[in-house]
Amino acid sequence: MPVPSSAATCDLPSAVRALRGGGVIAYPTEAVWGLGCDPFNQAAVRRLLDVKQRPVEKGLILIAGALAQLDGLVDWSGLAAERCAEVRASWPGPHTWVVPATAAVPRVVTGDHDSVAVRVSAHPTVVALCAAWGGVLVSTSANLAGQPAVTAIDQLDPELLARIDAVLAGEPGGRATPSTIRDARTGAVLRA
Repeated sequence: MPVPSSAATCDLPSAVRALRGGGVIAYPTEAVWGLGCDPFNQAAVRRLLDVKQRPVEKGLILIAGALAQLDGLVDWSGLAAERCAEVRASWPGPHTWVVPATAAVPRVVTGDHDSVAVRVSAHPTVVALCAAWGGVLVSTSANLAGQPAVTAIDQLDPELLARIDAVLAGEPGGRATPSTIRDARTGAVLRA
């Protein structure tokens, strides 16, 4: 059941129930409100992409609350040892890395890429959500494609709110900009 446009919030158990039911939720991240769902539920991911009006080809970020939650999803052997060390040393924190993906990552998440963008968050709400959920979640900004990212709950678009299942109570972490995105193979900055 979608949340009302007044942006009523729910608690952690309710958000996890929505995810387990194939739902799409909004939740606070380091800087902005994010949209998330079960990355292994193709229907949920496609619904999230439809809500956001984002093309599947672009791919999505996976967010974790602990490094171990990326086990089996990241092909660490596809990176040089010093690149692995740099990626791991940046977490937990607001650093998203594009890394080689294993075959376990669904194509609806990787899009047209052989890689996947991943982040291990230090945000307490994200850490608690991933722990309660039991793994990684899709993480994309909670705005329609082409619109500015949302830093306050009252900025969430009513059209978007009407199409999702839950809004997890909390506040973004206060970071001024969304996470930095870098290519783990080269170190190149893709988004500052």
